[in-house]
Amino acid sequence: MREQPYVCGIDAAVDVIGGKWKVLILWALKDGKQRFGEMKRQLPGVSEKVLIQQLRELEADEIVHREVYREVPPKVEYSLTALGVSLNGALGPLGDWGRENMAHIAAVRGALCADTAGKTKAGAMGGTR
Repeated sequence: MREQPYVCGIDAAVDVIGGKWKVLILWALKDGKQRFGEMKRQLPGVSEKVLIQQLRELEADEIVHREVYREVPPKVEYSLTALGVSLNGALGPLGDWGRENMAHIAAVRGALCADTAGKTKAGAMGGTR
């Protein structure tokens, strides 16, 4: 739990989306409900432990809704809440900026990008909007 008040809106937003995978989880949920396995496949490189932890944090912040269906085998779906949808909308311009500057960012950081190597390492949100 945070002990100090937020300094500004960016501070509050970054507190919610901080971490490597949260923004990508939000982007993966932009088109609707997904099961855990579907999300895991969309986020290569994330471990199950980290994905579960990030989803729990987003659920605690009321950004993601977790629906458990009482059936055999158990079924769990994740979706964005209204707050999550509004946050994803705010991330759209960030994704645009990333896509527009991806080649420069990749060059400066020595990373691969879709424009140069066929794989996206930097700017994963770009290109889907």
